[in-house]
Amino acid sequence: MRPAHLALSTAAVLVVPLGAGPAAAAAGPPGIPTVVAASAQLAGLTVAPESNAGSYDRDLFPHWAAVAGTCNVRETVLRRDGQDVVTNASCAATSGTWRSPYDGAVWHQAGDIDIDHMVPLAEAWRSGASRWTPAKRRQFANSLADSQLWAVTDDVNQHKGDRDPSAWKPPLTSFWCTYALSWVSVKHNWQLTLQPSEKTALQEMLTTC
Repeated sequence: MRPAHLALSTAAVLVVPLGAGPAAAAAGPPGIPTVVAASAQLAGLTVAPESNAGSYDRDLFPHWAAVAGTCNVRETVLRRDGQDVVTNASCAATSGTWRSPYDGAVWHQAGDIDIDHMVPLAEAWRSGASRWTPAKRRQFANSLADSQLWAVTDDVNQHKGDRDPSAWKPPLTSFWCTYALSWVSVKHNWQLTLQPSEKTALQEMLTTC
């Protein structure tokens, strides 16, 4: 699979119906690898200390870019990951059903849902993104070409913060396998580094698959 930063374009990040009206059943993020592929990807990642933590600023990763018309990345993910999602003329989700994979909670209001960056922006910054161009950081923050973006319970996302799997795992243990597959894939696609404790945690999570 091509790296996400090469596959993504501002013109065609994901093909989904974006007009007002109900969306189809939840699809979920694309690009989640098999256990075999993720294990190989994990073995190939560079282990290195984190750096430049003090210079991180969320504004360095412009996010929720426009996708088509009035629809931005957040609204696109809400439609992709929800069921029976209805949007208004501004593309805002007015109703639907979302099941958060992190905790299994079911929500019926878009305001209860955060769009989580699987690899948090601050974590990416500390793992190599501080050397990226502004354009590449924008692509990463809005990447619909891989499994970087997830619709999850807002409180759970806030509890996760910018922590890696050695410090935070989803409350729903049955999701640990998919979480590790997704995390490894994103780091591989974007050629980010990882720490020894992070690698160990991911290896342990992959054993739950």
